[in-house]
Amino acid sequence: MLITPTLSKLLKICNFTTTNDLLEMKKMTCKQLGGACDLIFEASTFEEIAELSKKHGMEMFQKQDSAHMEAMQEMQKMMQNPDAMQKWMDEKRREFEAL
Repeated sequence: MLITPTLSKLLKICNFTTTNDLLEMKKMTCKQLGGACDLIFEASTFEEIAELSKKHGMEMFQKQDSAHMEAMQEMQKMMQNPDAMQKWMDEKRREFEAL
């Protein structure tokens, strides 16, 4: 399966890989992070949770899961406007930090 250039950009934007085990673990669902299901991700930093979401998204893309494919199409639309994408990422980071 091919990854479109737009999806590739999204995956690069979400490629955060820092860890900090001293922080409290926080939980967010796939839906809270722009996805399509209630799978719960647990991480101590926003970067970690974004990475978990990215990996899940890649798995769902490979399976061609229809609900996730639709969510990815919505994200691709948002990515056409870098300001909107940055605003969305900032909002998700604030949501995570408020947990």
